[in-house]
Amino acid sequence: MDLGLSGKRALVCASSKGLGRGCAEALAAEGVALVLNARGAAALEATAAEIRAAHGVHVTTVAADITTEEGRAAVLAAAGDVDILVTNAGGPPPGMWSDWSRADFIAALDANMLTPIALMQAVLPGMIARGWGRVVNITSGSVKAPIAVLGLSNSARAGLTGFVAGTARQVAGKGVIINNLLPGIHDTDRAIALDTGVAQAEGISLSEARAKREATIPAARYGTAAEFGAACAFLCSQHAGFMVGQNLLLDGGAINATL
Repeated sequence: MDLGLSGKRALVCASSKGLGRGCAEALAAEGVALVLNARGAAALEATAAEIRAAHGVHVTTVAADITTEEGRAAVLAAAGDVDILVTNAGGPPPGMWSDWSRADFIAALDANMLTPIALMQAVLPGMIARGWGRVVNITSGSVKAPIAVLGLSNSARAGLTGFVAGTARQVAGKGVIINNLLPGIHDTDRAIALDTGVAQAEGISLSEARAKREATIPAARYGTAAEFGAACAFLCSQHAGFMVGQNLLLDGGAINATL
């Protein structure tokens, strides 16, 4: 299937590894030029070099914290006019409702709600003017079914989902399509961090913690960054123009829901 993306330009956030890198790899395979962002310069440059070698596309790198105003300014200045935006940022730490202060909530909102909103506000006018654009926000399966120990993430990502629900319908008629991808557990550093927390709390090994979580997933495994990236590439494609403001769950069937 030709996704119709050759020659497009994409900004992919938090893309040196994990789900962000999976999305970058899938877009590069379709001939998309990339602007990659992450905080760690070494990992970012290594990823960029590997993508250039594998796919022959132009890759620009910006090492910056996308959750800060300064970081966003640097990334957007380097990105210029982009056809595709993939927003992504690490999730806040787990805990209990009694653990979190106002400052914790503000930090979560900045990273997982206000940052993607600011990026959309920056790039949507250009997409509208050119009559074509795609935005994919990487959020979380917790939008569909809240995860008790991830209350900070539940709150921030629900707010982003509400913003996208209205905005996507305002810009769809201009050729700009916005959707959200909701990952369940994938084989990334985030999964290792969460499983480590379970292992420590329950006094079990990391492998036991992973096996315990895998047993709750009908697919009986964690997802991969590559298959997540493939889903992202489709949402960015010429074939996704009638999918507006949707929240697409990629969790191996872990959330047991009819709708």
